[in-house]
Amino acid sequence: MHLYDVILSPIVTEKAQLATGDRKYSFKVAVAANKIEVRRAIEALYSVTVTDVNTSNIMGKTKGAWRRKGRRSDWKKAVVTLKEGDVIEALFTAI
Repeated sequence: MHLYDVILSPIVTEKAQLATGDRKYSFKVAVAANKIEVRRAIEALYSVTVTDVNTSNIMGKTKGAWRRKGRRSDWKKAVVTLKEGDVIEALFTAI
C-alpha cells in the first residue's frame, strides 16, 4: 500500500486535540491497514518516531428517514503515540 492509501485523514476534534498533550494523534486509516503499515506511513510522512499504535474498527451507523434506510460506511481509527519530544505541527494549525 502507498503511504497516502494507508493514512486517509487526521481526526480533528476537540477530544483529539486534547490528546496531543500526551503525544497521541488520531487518524482515519484504511480498513485493510495494519499497525505496522500505519507506523511506517506516519514515520515517513511526518518524520517522527512512533512508539505505539492503537487501532479500532468503527462500525457505520444505520440511518434512515421514513422508508428509506441507509448505512454509513465502516472505517478504522488509529491513535498513534509519538516519542518524547516529537510533535506533528501541521495537523491543527488551520483551526
